[in-house]
Amino acid sequence: MIDLHSHTTASDGQHSPAELVALAASAGVTALAVTDHDTVAGLGEAAEAARVHGMELVAGIELSAFVLKREVHILGHFVRADFAELASYDARLRVEREQRMERMVEGLRKMGFPVSMAEVRTIAGSAQLGRPHLARLLVERGWCVDVKAAFDRFLGSGKAAWVERFKLEGEDAIALIHRAGGTATVAHPGSSKLERHEIRTLAKAGLDGMEALHSDHNPSVAEKYLKMAKEFDLVTTGGSDFHGEQVTPGKRPGDCTTTPENFARLRARAASQGGKPTSAGENRSGESR
Repeated sequence: MIDLHSHTTASDGQHSPAELVALAASAGVTALAVTDHDTVAGLGEAAEAARVHGMELVAGIELSAFVLKREVHILGHFVRADFAELASYDARLRVEREQRMERMVEGLRKMGFPVSMAEVRTIAGSAQLGRPHLARLLVERGWCVDVKAAFDRFLGSGKAAWVERFKLEGEDAIALIHRAGGTATVAHPGSSKLERHEIRTLAKAGLDGMEALHSDHNPSVAEKYLKMAKEFDLVTTGGSDFHGEQVTPGKRPGDCTTTPENFARLRARAASQGGKPTSAGENRSGESR
């Protein structure tokens, strides 16, 4: 099984990179992309664990961006984990996320919910701060039944504690991933409610793939995006988007997968970006980092 979408404690996942890889291996996954939000910090540990389990680790990232004012998530696959520009972007986002979280926490406090930055940081650990960490705090305190309810009530776009974030345009996200030697795939287009004109805009910007197969897509939604992928010559991918049982209940590694044929097509597109696709633990010359 080939699962091209997963998250660790390096961003908003529940499990460490090594734990995630072990869970995926036990589920029968043979190739796994670790695609943490806006960071490649977990790839080194994931690569070591993948070697232990005899699994292929695809170095990845998930960038939050915008296309025609709609939020879209762009998955990077086969990126260079040591690409300096990715590290710089990671550092910039850490500062922005810290400031944004402070504002969301303050907003909740004004509504009568005595949360604190210290509590959010405890949940996040060394990861980049994200809304799911604050959502988990609300669940732990008993104010929301689950993470989804926290987003629906407080943290989703336009909700009571919502704070606008730094906006990276979709074409710039695609370009950054390509400069890092990777392929750019739009994640869960159904969940993002993307329509044909938005997909067309991303395709013109160089989009490589579309995650038509996702655990949140029912058969009719998947079929809609499978047709769009064919229309715009995008490689169809599948991924579980696994964050952990506490964050995304009901999802497991390998729930949605990519066919070997499409995995090979995606790998070929990565090679066309300027070199042989690398694993998370190698640089362009193939030497161990």
